[in-house]
Amino acid sequence: MSRRCELTGKGPMAGNNVSHANNKTKRRFLPNLQDVTLQSDVLGRSFKFRVSSAALRTVDHRGGLDAFMARAKDDELSSAALKVKKEIAKATA
Repeated sequence: MSRRCELTGKGPMAGNNVSHANNKTKRRFLPNLQDVTLQSDVLGRSFKFRVSSAALRTVDHRGGLDAFMARAKDDELSSAALKVKKEIAKATA
């Protein structure tokens, strides 16, 4: 299971731990991923995703999964999320 958000594509970043003596050692900044179930109002179904906390706030801010998927870019979504986006677009059309 990759450490990548299925909705935003956010993944690990690299940086340095810097000590008081200014010694630098490599470290990874991992996204805060959660396993969540999101409800689609258009399809009347729920879907399981592994998303970051930031993505959950964005979904809530945009008004739910359907509104988020309408504005999401295809290259940021995972393959499972892309299938859901196409289902939602087909149902609304």
